[in-house]
Amino acid sequence: MKAIKVGNDIKVYSNLKSYGGAIGLQYSSDSDLEAMGFYDVITPSINPSQELGAIEWDAENNVFTYPVVNKTYSQTVAELKTQKIENLKAIYGSKLGKTDWYVVRAAEGGTAIPSDIATERSNLRTECASKEAEINALSTKASIIDYQLPTI
Repeated sequence: MKAIKVGNDIKVYSNLKSYGGAIGLQYSSDSDLEAMGFYDVITPSINPSQELGAIEWDAENNVFTYPVVNKTYSQTVAELKTQKIENLKAIYGSKLGKTDWYVVRAAEGGTAIPSDIATERSNLRTECASKEAEINALSTKASIIDYQLPTI
């Protein structure tokens, strides 16, 4: 991706074929493009608690880039933890739900839950409790937002 500063605006191009009808511009070398004012666009990686600001010129590195801006949240730390833990429990509840029929069958008819299933269910509950403790130990909004829930 390339960008050029035109007046006070920065225009970003994913393909230079669309710039001013110039034929073959997309095949130009980087040095030729830089001579015309086109420079690379660098998009920094961000965490979920961050967002990209408006594109700007980075004179030190001769690139266009986006500043990383921390998001603000209206929820309290406690509210964010509650929300994150609810999502965590939904994930583990869904996984446990796939074997709930073993529990119902055992409760209604006395057929024992296979030991591997009982062990798997116990491990899932232990993992969930451990991750819930990790979330409860977090102290900033950003750390809670950035905490990655498992995909199981």
